Amino acid sequence: MSPVTKEKTHNSSMFSDAVLNWFDQHGRKHLPWQQDITPYKVWISEVMLQQTQVATVIPYFERFMTEFPTVHDLANAEQDKVLHLWTGLGYYARARNLHACAKKVSTDFAGEFPRSVEGLEELPGIGRSTAGAIASISMGINAAILDGNVKRVLCRYYAVEGWPGTTAVQKELWEIAERLTPNERCNHYTQAMMDMGATLCSRSKPQCGICPLAPDCKAHSQGNPKDYPNSKPKKEKPEKHIQLVMLRDPKGHILLEQRPQQGIWGGLWSFPELTIEEDASTRVQALFGDLVIQQENWPSFRHTFSHYHLHINPILIQLSKRPDAIGESAQHWYNPQQPSELGLAAPVKTLLTTIRTAHPN
Repeated sequence: MSPVTKEKTHNSSMFSDAVLNWFDQHGRKHLPWQQDITPYKVWISEVMLQQTQVATVIPYFERFMTEFPTVHDLANAEQDKVLHLWTGLGYYARARNLHACAKKVSTDFAGEFPRSVEGLEELPGIGRSTAGAIASISMGINAAILDGNVKRVLCRYYAVEGWPGTTAVQKELWEIAERLTPNERCNHYTQAMMDMGATLCSRSKPQCGICPLAPDCKAHSQGNPKDYPNSKPKKEKPEKHIQLVMLRDPKGHILLEQRPQQGIWGGLWSFPELTIEEDASTRVQALFGDLVIQQENWPSFRHTFSHYHLHINPILIQLSKRPDAIGESAQHWYNPQQPSELGLAAPVKTLLTTIRTAHPN
């Protein structure tokens, strides 16, 4: 072993020992998915935790485990049921991929997850870091992870320059992560790194004073830990505008349409949509004529996606009777007083709640 290799190995061991010692004293060990650990539980929790905080995920995870205690139960569920239980977590492609992955594991692997990072990565919606977490935490396989929390710890510790979203920085971070991951207790180390990033090495309030890595952390020694990871180059988000038409029949039921599987809110249920250029009154009159009793133009509001802002203009139309089928999309007359188990986009759920409050009968 060369002197350079020896030094890297020694430094890696010091790093992982410090992380594991901290975990033994302060790490989180009582989260729902840490009890009776299985690949299924770790997988569900890891997917839910993407872009989402632990406190938000816990009730969703518990509901999922109640409704779908095994991967076979999830595989056999209707997509609407899965999306309904996911409503509010956002990034709905995760839920669709979760469902598709469960079907593949149930059908092709008899309900047993592949026992390698490479095999896990071949499943729908499972990337390199999620595969590493499943393999490490639930199978004891030596596998690195690189979620947002781990990136932050490593970027600060080594003062890694550049936005982690670039290929070059990603490559550098993966090399570091793989070098540091120990052979022994890799499951605890993986959980510890996520915990440190979420608690001690948080984005806006790093607690360097009590961090075991602080003595050798380059960002800490430079006095600028908040500068790492480097921010994504700023780019103005485009603005888009739509109208959502809320058709209400005499019983108070609201027409919903299922959106295409691809695109925003894929597979979810929403209101009929008009472009902002279309005259809603003219369009509604042309479609329903004498059925229209009243039209209410509600205040517009903004919903932000990761890549653009969507301005929504809601319009409530009271009809004298329920019309025949409209368009070619799957349709459902939704009773706000007795909600159906459907996957709803967050703005749609908010508007339906408002309708239920404003029109209780």
